[in-house]
Amino acid sequence: MKSNQNLPRGPIKKIKGKCIFLRGDDIDTDRIIPARFLKCIDFDTLGESVFADDRINSNALHPFDLKDYQDASILIVNSNFGCGSSREHAPQALMRWGIRAIIGESFADIFYSNCIAIGIPCFTLEKEVIRDLQEKAQQKDLILNIDIQKSTAEIHNVCISLNLKESSKISFLNGEWDATSTLLENIDLIEKKCKELPYMKFSKI
Repeated sequence: MKSNQNLPRGPIKKIKGKCIFLRGDDIDTDRIIPARFLKCIDFDTLGESVFADDRINSNALHPFDLKDYQDASILIVNSNFGCGSSREHAPQALMRWGIRAIIGESFADIFYSNCIAIGIPCFTLEKEVIRDLQEKAQQKDLILNIDIQKSTAEIHNVCISLNLKESSKISFLNGEWDATSTLLENIDLIEKKCKELPYMKFSKI
């Protein structure tokens, strides 16, 4: 697991990284981060427990345990990834482990929204292309260059067209996905509005 340094902030236009893969449809949020880990008071250590039960019960070494993938940052999955409960801990756990983008056949709607809210783009591709990428990722040296503006991923000079909702693309390119930074950049407007409210007593710190 990587450190929590360099978490996403501001506009996200390009992502380059090694790929890690998980095969299987309908991988739910309880598998991504089991319920017993939801007692945490912050998200910082969740990366250590991502896919905890799958990793314990795996007959072979789980991809997230293999040394060759410890520097991976792009996850390749199948259909309906992130289904089940709406827990925001699932994308947080993936991000704290080091995932910066996910490419799959399809995503559960709430999981998708939770990923976008913390700066993890979720791209979709056809089943056959996903399976091909997973095969290549299994060789442990698949590097993708993702261009969000163009909605493409480049591998060995081959360009793959990615699908990303237009509203999500715009929010990544202009940084609006990052609500915290947006608020901090507009602190003067917030202070001004607070002073106008009769029930608020506001002073700068």
